[in-house]
Amino acid sequence: MTIFKSIWSIFSTLSLIDVLDISILSFIIYKFVKIIRETRASQLAKGIVFLLVAYLFCDFMHLKTMEFLLSVILNNGFIAILIMFQPELRRTLEKVGRTSVSKISFLSDRSPERISKWRLAINEICEVCESFSATATGALIVIEQKTRLGEELETGTVMKSIPSVQLFENIFYPKAPLHDGAAIIRDGMVLAAGCFLPKPQREQFINKNLGSRHRAAIGMSENSDAIVVVVSEETGIISVAHNGELTRNYTSKSLNKLLSDLIIPDEIEKENQKNLPFLSDLERIVHEQKLFKRKK
Repeated sequence: MTIFKSIWSIFSTLSLIDVLDISILSFIIYKFVKIIRETRASQLAKGIVFLLVAYLFCDFMHLKTMEFLLSVILNNGFIAILIMFQPELRRTLEKVGRTSVSKISFLSDRSPERISKWRLAINEICEVCESFSATATGALIVIEQKTRLGEELETGTVMKSIPSVQLFENIFYPKAPLHDGAAIIRDGMVLAAGCFLPKPQREQFINKNLGSRHRAAIGMSENSDAIVVVVSEETGIISVAHNGELTRNYTSKSLNKLLSDLIIPDEIEKENQKNLPFLSDLERIVHEQKLFKRKK
């Protein structure tokens, strides 16, 4: 009965401000756990929790030596954590920034014109990747999302072109000057080509059989929320790097579904089925050419 009375005394003294305070804190903790769960920072969080539990246990058991050592580690370990896990913490903070104000519906661009551009770009990427896969032509295509890739753009050649199979074939033609770099797509347009991408943070853990394009793709996806499509020059396998993870063996159909799910949410796509009138003249010509080819 004493336990129930204690619990009741706590709830009886709660005010509306207390409930609001607890709710906000619970929401922040939930979002933080959700963000770090899919990153290497989750291992860091588990380690910190383990040290806290060990410290409380030593305090309860009056293990003075262990308690002193753990208190020193916890008091002075914050700076060490910042240094050792800087890449993971930076990516986590970037993820927090991307999932805040930018997701408010009235601030995001959900216009039919934008959806049309992305639908056209996705179709062209999937079609050219299927062609590259058949001929084992290497390709590296970066799809920019919320994180701006200004530093990578400065290393390449600015184009600002409407995506098409012919354009990608010219960029990644083996003897073309831009074929070794990456093509970066922003807002459904090929913004630049021949761009250099950052190296992965932990290159030693990557499969030795993966080449420089795959490593660059992983590095880019670790440093941003970009989606990176890779076609292997050796095997013709289509791969996608996202959030630091590389998945392989895509077909044109499965790649189209993945990119559509990541870039164009289903509810937006359903609302914009009749988006062809919003295309520019050149985009409409490309779209009609694709329809004509498929009918043939």
